[in-house]
Amino acid sequence: MKIVACYNVKGGIGKTAAAVNLAYLAAYEGTRTLVWDLDPQAAASFYFRIKPKVKKGSKGLLTGKKVLEDVIKGTDYSNLDLIPADFSYRNLDLQLDETKKSDTRIQKLLKPLAGEYDFVFLDCPPGISLVSENTLIAANVVIVPTIPTILSLRTLDQIIDFCKKLDIDHAKIIAFFSMTDSRKKLHKQIVKNPPQYVRVLNTSIPYASDIERMGVYRQPVPVFAGSSQAAKAYRALWKEIKITLT
Repeated sequence: MKIVACYNVKGGIGKTAAAVNLAYLAAYEGTRTLVWDLDPQAAASFYFRIKPKVKKGSKGLLTGKKVLEDVIKGTDYSNLDLIPADFSYRNLDLQLDETKKSDTRIQKLLKPLAGEYDFVFLDCPPGISLVSENTLIAANVVIVPTIPTILSLRTLDQIIDFCKKLDIDHAKIIAFFSMTDSRKKLHKQIVKNPPQYVRVLNTSIPYASDIERMGVYRQPVPVFAGSSQAAKAYRALWKEIKITLT
């Protein structure tokens, strides 16, 4: 089982869209795929048309009153399941802090699922927290959507520094450019000359109305706009990410 965390310090940069579309593409290829919506905003749960509710909430999971297998929901798509978000996740950071080995709890919760799934995608909330520390430790690879702007690049620096301070292997951090606009000179310059201190994938996800329409259709882009540039970009991105996981 390979764990892929979709994470960034910033919000609103295409993180959930990436998690949903990449997970769909993995499942479409026939691999057993799970998405865990860790963000209390529940955007991934919304896209998959699943109520953001976990019985006994995050505290139930952390105390063992519930196991992840008990709260997994099927989606509309073959081979693709979801652990939905829950409003209690807003307290997850505090609850983790009260547990033993608090930085590896998410990894421990996922371990029993190793024989059930080929890929697990973690849709992580933004920010630097104990939740993000958990996901950075648990993940085999951390994909970081990054808008090609100076401020967005700055968050990459923060993530790398965060990993170094916690002695987490920052080689697992892989960035890709998101919401790129070829009409903007700065976007073109940064995409052409990406930072050298972190691996940046060749594929960029465009700023596209089809991605915004995910909220209207409540479906991954390849489902309702399979021939669009956005769908093609996500397919190319997944192809690149798979190579890093082999």
